[in-house]
Amino acid sequence: MARDAVAPGRLRRRLMIAFVLVAGVSAGVLASGSYLLLRQARLDGSLHQAAADARYQLVLAGQFLPLTDQRRADLLTSFESSGRHVVLVTGEAQPSNPAYAPTLGGQLRATVAAGQLGYERSAPDARPRLLVVGGRIPGSTAELYVVTVEDAVVADLDQLRTALLAGWVLVVLLAAGVGHGLARRTLEPVGRASRAARAITEGLLATRLPVRGRDEFSAWAASFNEMAEALESKIEALSRAQARERRFTADVAHELRTPVTALVAAASLLRDHLDQLPGDARRAAELLVTDVVRLRRLVEDLMEISRLDAGQEPVAIRPVDPPALLDAIVAARGWRDRVTVDAEPVELRTDPRRLERVLANLIANAVEHGDGDIRAAVRPAGPMVVFEVTDRGPGIPAEHLPRLFDRFYKVDPARSGRGSGLGLAIARENARLLGGRLSVHSEPGRGTRFRLELPATDPAPPRDPADAGTRPAPQPGGAR
Repeated sequence: MARDAVAPGRLRRRLMIAFVLVAGVSAGVLASGSYLLLRQARLDGSLHQAAADARYQLVLAGQFLPLTDQRRADLLTSFESSGRHVVLVTGEAQPSNPAYAPTLGGQLRATVAAGQLGYERSAPDARPRLLVVGGRIPGSTAELYVVTVEDAVVADLDQLRTALLAGWVLVVLLAAGVGHGLARRTLEPVGRASRAARAITEGLLATRLPVRGRDEFSAWAASFNEMAEALESKIEALSRAQARERRFTADVAHELRTPVTALVAAASLLRDHLDQLPGDARRAAELLVTDVVRLRRLVEDLMEISRLDAGQEPVAIRPVDPPALLDAIVAARGWRDRVTVDAEPVELRTDPRRLERVLANLIANAVEHGDGDIRAAVRPAGPMVVFEVTDRGPGIPAEHLPRLFDRFYKVDPARSGRGSGLGLAIARENARLLGGRLSVHSEPGRGTRFRLELPATDPAPPRDPADAGTRPAPQPGGAR
């Protein structure tokens, strides 16, 4: 069996999405945690370095005490020339560089006023990003705040965040690709099994699954192949048995035809002289004539269904007048007192001989087993022509309906009748040859309705059951 690509389905998408979600969430949590840890470490390192530098600068600032106006100017100039940006507070804030003169927060001022070293960072969206660390100059009430520019730290963190985000996207894409590949590889045996089951359903009983490895799918494939082999063997045996049955039916009908023809001739001669026989002999002769007639009908039905099985019944299509055909069937068989014809004008092209055979069998079945008024109707239904034969008889129990068209099947096996038991079988086979569909609907106590649907135009050639592979053809039906 060819290895076709498995069509995308919901299960594969679910597996891929689940794989992507697991990988994406895991990578996202790991990347976010790593970023936060590294960010905190970098900011803490920058703060510790700035705090150590501020303590050292406070000691250096003590050399400018007492802070006269000149000394304050020298202090600010000295720090600025050494690359340090500071803010000196001796009543009012004096920055060494106006470009780096942050607003000192109240909490920071309070911490420094209490004699402690305090720090404060500017807002995240501020540019440049500044870290201010301040304290009191030893031996003085003056406050000195050292300003550190953290733009380099922020830039490094931004690069790290971009790299982690790009890595996360790459992981998600990689997970999607891996998930798609794994889902496809995992579900490929399921797809092959589905196609194989569908092929077997369509009659390709030689279909098998490849067995590779020793995993669960291989065991499943081996079990599937065993099932398919058993099914193929069973169906082949049934096909052979059905072929034997059909050959036997054809052989029996052929062998009986000659002696039955002789019996019919003799029975006809005997029937012409019934009046000349004594009473007891006349009754026996009447029974003999009746049974010979039944035997002749049985042989004729067997011959016809054998020809249908062999596909030797041609279909001659020509225009048909359905109302006239129904009326002729009822009149020719003397059913006018029991059958009402309800026909609408309709155009139909089909084989009139076969259509007459179907309708005659259906009406005869209703006359024999139905009660009350029997109605035979025909009407157009779009591209179809619908025939219905309805009776008001006792109806048929639901459990018998699936087998109603089986050969020789009877609802009541103990019941005997004039029919051969093949009437409905022949009717359905002829309906199939005409490209139509024969169905039945029945309710116990309310009657039975047979429905024949035929295409109004030339019917398509009937589908030969043998074309579906080695499956046996469905059994035609019988009388009820």
